[in-house]
Amino acid sequence: MVTTAQFRQALRVGPAGDGWHKPALSAVVTLGALNLTLLGLGRLDLALYTSAGGLGALYGHGLPYRARARTLAGVLLGTVLSTGAALTAAALTRDAAVLVAMAAVLAALHKLFCDAARIGPPGSLIITFTSASCAFLPQRLAEVPPHLALTALGAALAWLVCMAPALVRPYGPERIATARALEAAARLLRTRPGQPEPDAAVRTALVGAVETAWQSLALSTPSRRRDLGDAPERLLVRAESALAGPARPEDAARYLGLARDLRRGRPLPTLDLTEAEAAEPSARRPGPRPPLRRALRPGSALLPIALRVAVGCAGAGWISLALGVGRPYWAVVTAASVFQANSTLSWQRALQRVLGNLLGLLLFTAALPVAHTGPLALIGLGLVCQFGAEATIARSYWLATVFVTPMALLMTEFAGPQPAGVLIADRWLDTCVGALAGLTACLLVTNRRTAARLTRALAGAEAAGRRASAAVRAASPVAAASPGPGVRAVAGALAASTPDALAARTGLAAALLELREATDTAAGEWRRPALPHQRATATEQQAHHLLAALLEHRGRGGLSDPGPALPDTARAATGTAGAATGTP
Repeated sequence: MVTTAQFRQALRVGPAGDGWHKPALSAVVTLGALNLTLLGLGRLDLALYTSAGGLGALYGHGLPYRARARTLAGVLLGTVLSTGAALTAAALTRDAAVLVAMAAVLAALHKLFCDAARIGPPGSLIITFTSASCAFLPQRLAEVPPHLALTALGAALAWLVCMAPALVRPYGPERIATARALEAAARLLRTRPGQPEPDAAVRTALVGAVETAWQSLALSTPSRRRDLGDAPERLLVRAESALAGPARPEDAARYLGLARDLRRGRPLPTLDLTEAEAAEPSARRPGPRPPLRRALRPGSALLPIALRVAVGCAGAGWISLALGVGRPYWAVVTAASVFQANSTLSWQRALQRVLGNLLGLLLFTAALPVAHTGPLALIGLGLVCQFGAEATIARSYWLATVFVTPMALLMTEFAGPQPAGVLIADRWLDTCVGALAGLTACLLVTNRRTAARLTRALAGAEAAGRRASAAVRAASPVAAASPGPGVRAVAGALAASTPDALAARTGLAAALLELREATDTAAGEWRRPALPHQRATATEQQAHHLLAALLEHRGRGGLSDPGPALPDTARAATGTAGAATGTP
């Protein structure tokens, strides 16, 4: 079930993340301002309430500012509502078992809605941490409104801090999204020399980066087109052309140079495009995002994950209570952190969480004497740990947890010094209990819907492939019937850039991305039916061939017919799997 390669993958430390400093600095500025203000007022004991809202500064940094404003408002509103529910429950009952159940239900709802809305990092975990922590703070009903007002104040400051860069670089997110697409194109071109067929994962990464950039441009403000023109769109058209080739080393270097210019805010160049390519920015529209209700309806693959969260978090909290731990919400949060898209990723996260917490407890032990020198040192250490967590989270989750653990423990010190030995023992015990409870829930609550999702994704990719193949065939006769090689090239390119051909290509790209995500998710589930791996691989490869054919027609015209949407050899090899899944 668990291989050595998966074990090594779980502990691997990757490169530094792209733009990690943005959430790190935003959180430090927000939490620092809140904590220092409370210190000046002599009420540092209220820091947990303001931090519940202030940690919202970690969200939305990859979005254009118009979309960021809406997304942050939704996340922060959810945070305030969850905190309000937790505080009200704490005021109404002292029964720890009931509070654990309430925290587990909230954790499941956070996971469900954040995954359905594709909120992105840090996902539901921060909201679960703050709400679960507040559920175990002794309250009186009369205290709930002012404490909740502090959370709302922290959330408002987080929103302002996250939106502040718009005053300096109003189109920074759009530039970065376009730069990432160019960098993905450069990586593809660098893998191609001497290789008859580039890695499908690298090609799919480029398709995803281009689609994400188109979405970013579509979410931008109307004034962006006036200020930047269509230069970002033209760069995306050029980046996407790397899927068709031909590969030249100088192209990779040029793409990287353009990406650097975008990131540094330099003027954007005007690229020379063919007539068909130049017409695409005005006609291209990114595909619609799946509605939220689709992810929440019966049959969604997200529902078993939410059930896992509820079962695992409740079980972890109740076991922690039975063992006499004074802070069972730590076990709840640990269990919530374990649950990922499938079982394989979940056990890897459990391993990372346990290792990171063990090392984090050592760091906390070393830092505690400094923290006890005064409140300024306590605040400073907390901010350093917050910054360290964000600086390392993209490199490895276990490495980031080394900083998260002392940060969480230091937050308990805001209300007054705590017994260090009890804190460390409770944290370690809750970590182990939460990780084991989470993995047990993964085994008990199966998610066979991932296989059903893969079946739907295969059917969608094959249907999109047939439409794309028809578009290629429609372009070829136009080019062949036009007199003269130059006219044939222009005719083929224009035929491949018609609305129908463009729709076929964008539909195929969206289906390809869904197929890749569905395949990866289903493959990592432990208890599942047999999957049509060969059929999925053949469909993905053929989709890339069709994308290359359509793009080459757009740029030059005259590409040879790539054949049917799914090769006969692939159908013969995967006929049994296709029959089993009911897909033609």
